[in-house]
Parts: sequence; C-alpha cells; structure tokens
Amino acid sequence: MTLSGKRAFVTGGGTGIGAAIALQLAEAGADVVITGRREEPLIETAAKSSKIAWHVMDASDETSIIDAMTAADDIDIMVANAGIADTSPVAKITMDHWRKVFATNVEGVMVCTREAVRQMVPRGWGRIIIVSSVAGLKGAPYIGAYSASKHAVLGLMKSAADETMTKGVTVNAICPAYVLTELVQKGIDNIVEKTGVTAEEATQQLANVNPFKRLIETDEVAAAAMWLCGPGSGAITGQAIPVSGGQV
Repeated sequence: MTLSGKRAFVTGGGTGIGAAIALQLAEAGADVVITGRREEPLIETAAKSSKIAWHVMDASDETSIIDAMTAADDIDIMVANAGIADTSPVAKITMDHWRKVFATNVEGVMVCTREAVRQMVPRGWGRIIIVSSVAGLKGAPYIGAYSASKHAVLGLMKSAADETMTKGVTVNAICPAYVLTELVQKGIDNIVEKTGVTAEEATQQLANVNPFKRLIETDEVAAAAMWLCGPGSGAITGQAIPVSGGQV
C-alpha cells in the first residue's frame, strides 16, 4: 500500500494506538500531523519518522481543534483517537465526571469529524476513522460514562457515513478490546490500588476479558486503520469494526 501524497491527522498521536497508527501511515508514505495535550510524547513519536509533524491540541476544546486542523490543511485521512477513560460506578457518577468524559470522547470527536467532512467533501475523497471501543458495543461495570460516550460516537459515525456516502468520503469506527496503552495501564494501576492484587494479576484480569486471553497490540489496531485507508476500502463505510479477538 502507498499513501504517498495523502495528508493524515491523528489525535492522541503521541502514545498508544494513535502513535501506532501515525507511524504506520507515515511508513506508507502519508504526511502525518499528530496532536495531543502533552508536547513531550508528540516530540518523541515525531522523531521516529521524517513524515510526522506535531501540534499541541486539546481534544476537548473546539477552538483548539479547529486551529490544529486548519493548520494541517487539506486533510485526506482523519483519525479521531484521543480519549479519556475515567472510571466510576453508575451510582457515583458526578456531572463533572460525565461532562469531562463527554467533552473529549464525544464533543471532541464531533468537532474533528465535522471539520474533516468540511475539508474532504469538496475534494471528493477522504477517510474518517473514529477509535471507539468494544465498550461502545456493550456495557461493562464501572465505565458507565465511558461506555455511553463510545456508544455516542458510533451514532455520530453512522450519520456522517450516510451523509457522505456518495461523496467519496468513508466514515468508520474501530472498536478495540483492552489494548496495553497508557489508559489501560492506569486501569491496571487502579485495580492494584483498590484490590491489592499484583500488577501481573491485574493485567491478566483484563487480558482474560478478551476471548483469546491476551491484550490487543497497538499495531493490530493500526493495521485495521490502514485497511480502511487502503485500496478497495471505498465500499466500507458506516461500520463499527471490533478488534477484540472475538469479544463483542
């Protein structure tokens, strides 16, 4: 596959899934802009490829997103990956917790998608990929706000796909199970703190949720994103694609 001449924009691109996607896009020849709140991981990831540039951006702030996407200009591939995964049992969800999760996971994704559609439709080609979660396909304990946010972006994805279906733009979502990223590591640390199990035991608890009893690799999620950008992908739109080892 070659994506030479294509320009990609990846939110949350400094670490984890976003970094893996950015590096694979760059390897395929795309010019990639990665964004995130923290400068250091952006610099570290961009240093791995001359095809990657970076821009500090707050994925919960509309103005910050618009500024970054305007600076990137002529975006062909937009990957809305940035997200937060704060946890709470439903009975203890506060409005501050709920709004914080939705500001990044839903409102930020909406702005990224809206701006990408505005750039792509006039040019007649584009690939929009939203990183949701298996939590967007089913609920799970202690992640009520997170799961609701990931369900919400699937509705956004399907509507955007319907609107752009005849305009050369595809809109899809990837729904990973547990992937060993900074977000999941925070979850592991939380389990250790609250239950007293070892880090290894906590990691295995999460791995056991996946039917094949291991955590998903970031490169496996990135490979799904690459497939949605590659030759023959134009007929795939409006889909929520699990990358979960059989978990649905």
